Amino acid sequence: MKKAAVAAVLAVALAFAAAPSAQRMVVVEPGVVVGDVRIGGLASEPAHAKLERSFDRPIVLFRGGDRIPVRPSRLGAGAAINRAIARALHARPGAKVPLEVRYDEKHVSSFVSWLSRRYYRDPVDAHFVAMGATAPVITDEKSGVAVRTGAMRRMLERALVVGIRAQLPVLVRPVQPSVTKAGFGPVISIVRGANTLTLWDGTRRVRNFRVATGRAEYPTPSGVYSVVDMQQNPWWRPPDSEWARGLKPIPPGPGNPLGTRWMGLSAPGVGIHGTPDAASIGYSASHGCIRMQIPDAEWLFTQVRIGTPVAIA
Repeated sequence: MKKAAVAAVLAVALAFAAAPSAQRMVVVEPGVVVGDVRIGGLASEPAHAKLERSFDRPIVLFRGGDRIPVRPSRLGAGAAINRAIARALHARPGAKVPLEVRYDEKHVSSFVSWLSRRYYRDPVDAHFVAMGATAPVITDEKSGVAVRTGAMRRMLERALVVGIRAQLPVLVRPVQPSVTKAGFGPVISIVRGANTLTLWDGTRRVRNFRVATGRAEYPTPSGVYSVVDMQQNPWWRPPDSEWARGLKPIPPGPGNPLGTRWMGLSAPGVGIHGTPDAASIGYSASHGCIRMQIPDAEWLFTQVRIGTPVAIA
């Protein structure tokens, strides 16, 4: 009986001695890193939670004072955390275990498109305002802004794969205006009282001409207009006006009242044209149009384009 009691006590002692070894928790070896996260010394569940928190941190984009946090889930991204932990549990001390990351290219492209719409700014062309005292007044141009969509997609995809969570800039490029002050091009100014026409290249005077403008009963209108129609060897067609009643169209040729070139303005029925009546040049003699010597009108025709501003004072 005494021997049996001693055996029982020994058995219980041996069971308690063996329990810690049998139930010892499996942990990751010291110094093991998954991606850029240290999980050495952690068991499976704490390691999983730590990796999940790290991966779910937002990528923060910035532009000026804006800060835009975007979580990986918005980019359709996820990480193979269970697989990484399984490998980490069998890794040697100090080992580096990769964290496999997947993402949806459509989600990334959709987010970058949203960024592009948020930050796009149209360029502003230089434009003619008015005639100043000595030259045309032309506003300065302004560059626009567009997101570099391809570069942004690549940057976000790399941030997801590598695990970058530092602040990243919104990558942009300038959008150049199509019309600049330095390269503005032709401007026409007409002074009715002096019967002169001046061609400008932006703010630089190019050439002056003597012209004929409208007589008192048919004045050339004042204001800022533009060239809207350009014709070589035009037909003359009677306008809807009392003075032209009963007149018939005149085809191109030596007797055509418009000469060989017509530059119609946005002022209805008014244009700049050549004239076979050279004697009228320098006077208020037309029915509202601006007459030029035929060679002068032919030269001017080669210098202007549709949209050229025309300021009449």
